[in-house]
Amino acid sequence: MALYEYEHSEMSTAPAAAIWPLWADTARWPEWDAGVRSVVIDGPFAAGTSGTMTMDGMPPIPFTLTDVTEGRGFTDETRLPDAFLRFEHVLTDVEGGTKITYRVTIDGPEGFGPQVTEDTPDAMRALAKLAEASSRV
Repeated sequence: MALYEYEHSEMSTAPAAAIWPLWADTARWPEWDAGVRSVVIDGPFAAGTSGTMTMDGMPPIPFTLTDVTEGRGFTDETRLPDAFLRFEHVLTDVEGGTKITYRVTIDGPEGFGPQVTEDTPDAMRALAKLAEASSRV
C-alpha cells in the first residue's frame, strides 16, 4: 500500500451559496463531473449518510459522508478491499468569489491515486462554471 496525497484549488466568481447546492444535490454531480454517471445517497446530505457513486465502466462505489458543514464543505470516505480514500471539499470566501479546494488522501496500490484524481481539475472547473452560470440567473 502506498500513501497518495493530492490537493487542487480553483477560483470561482460565484458565491459559496451558488456552489454548495451543486454539492449537496448529489443527483447533479454528473452535470459537472464527466466521469460520474450517478450518485445516490441513502438520506440527507449530512455526516453519517452513506451512498454509492457509479463511474464510467465501474460498479457502484460505496462512500460515507463523514463531515458536513452546511454551505462550507464536506468530507467523504470510501473503503475498498485494497484501498481507503478520503475526499475533502472546502469553500473559502475570497475577494471576488470563492476558492474551491479538494484534498484527497488515498492509501492504496501504487499508481492508484493519480488515476483517481486525474480529472479533478476538469471537474472543479466545470463546477465553478456551472455555479457562475446559476448565480447570474
